[in-house]
Amino acid sequence: MESNMNQAPQTAQPAPGQGWLERLFALKSHGTNARTELIAGVTTFLTMVYIVFVNPQILSNAGMDTQAVFVTTCLIAGIGSILMGLLANLPIALAPAMGLNAFFAFVVVAGMGYSWQVGMGTIFWGALGLLILTLLRVRYWLIANIPLTLRVGITAGIGLLIALLGLHNAGIVVASPATMVTVGNLTSLPCLLGLLGFFLICIFSARGVHSAVLIAIVVTTALGWLFGDVTFKGFVSLPPSIAPVFGQLDLMGSLDIGLAGIIFSFMLVNLFDSSGTLIGVTTRAKLADEQGRFPRMKQALVVDSVSSVGGAFMGTSSVTAYIESSSGVAVGGRTGLTAIVVGVLFLLAIFFSPVAAMVPAYAAAGALIYVGVLMCSELTRVKWEDLTEAVPAFMTAVMMPFSFSITEGIAVGFISYCVMKAGTGRWREINPCVLVVALLFVLKFVWVDSH
Repeated sequence: MESNMNQAPQTAQPAPGQGWLERLFALKSHGTNARTELIAGVTTFLTMVYIVFVNPQILSNAGMDTQAVFVTTCLIAGIGSILMGLLANLPIALAPAMGLNAFFAFVVVAGMGYSWQVGMGTIFWGALGLLILTLLRVRYWLIANIPLTLRVGITAGIGLLIALLGLHNAGIVVASPATMVTVGNLTSLPCLLGLLGFFLICIFSARGVHSAVLIAIVVTTALGWLFGDVTFKGFVSLPPSIAPVFGQLDLMGSLDIGLAGIIFSFMLVNLFDSSGTLIGVTTRAKLADEQGRFPRMKQALVVDSVSSVGGAFMGTSSVTAYIESSSGVAVGGRTGLTAIVVGVLFLLAIFFSPVAAMVPAYAAAGALIYVGVLMCSELTRVKWEDLTEAVPAFMTAVMMPFSFSITEGIAVGFISYCVMKAGTGRWREINPCVLVVALLFVLKFVWVDSH
């Protein structure tokens, strides 16, 4: 694995005697300039700034202070993006992960009954595990050995779970004792505005508008204010205190054996989400080779792992590379200067906390449903004609929303993969990585969940 990393494309070196930006980022050799990188950074920021509104809304369901989470979200996104730009010289921005924040708030805290401090501890240990795997080069081995069908199933399953949460937050889907779930009051204001926000995002995205999510959140919030459902709280203020969430995680309480599967889930999902995004964006920027290797790959993976550990300590969900970074790449961003511009804008956003406090849950619901759509599109990569591939992908995807648990979906997926391959005589296709993970989940079901 070390040799593979060393074979990655080399970062272009700037010519001597150039300005400090050129020396630091090698702009000319990457076919870009400072103006283009600035525009790319602003573009990326506008496509992903919705996270500073959505993340506090989601984590507030776990009992966390909304204003404090707003600040920590901006801080970790800013710091992580700047580090990515400086250390890896890649046009990739970082921020708290959509999906994992919902898993933390609605499943670990609200569903399983743990305190948010304990839940944040599981995020910390999962992120620390990811960092250790990165430093030991095991991360590359895992990425290479977990079958595509399981990776696709995990991504799609998280998407379905996120979409379910978005539908619930908008009141489109509600609980029912007769049918488990049913359609809510479609004429209510939250439902109508939630649906409007969703379709605005989809329509603008289909028309190539990069800031579609942000526009939809602004429009639905403004309409909520016009209808008297949202209170105007101003635009600018000094940053709220982060004391209610900063360093409040319960590290020892989160080491409970019953949370081992949760910690593993955070680590595994973040591993594939962030790694896949890094490869996807660098490929789009023509920085990666045919095997997906890109310049300063090791530095990039370390930065996103360290950012996740720091994010948990600061009081926010796992940090990951954002696929929205491809919007900046699309307008010419090629170096770390793009990521640094994004980071600086996130840090400046800290002073606009009153705006974030105005955003109602239904304004962010459309973004959750839209993320679900994007993540489920991965299912097209499954070989549906091969049941040994289709069954594990299907079981992984549907078990997440139906069991309301990412962990259970991953567990059932790994186990069903081994069962289908072994049962059809194709046991040689079960690599040691998948077998070990499946056996660990079987032990979890037998000795942990049954007690």
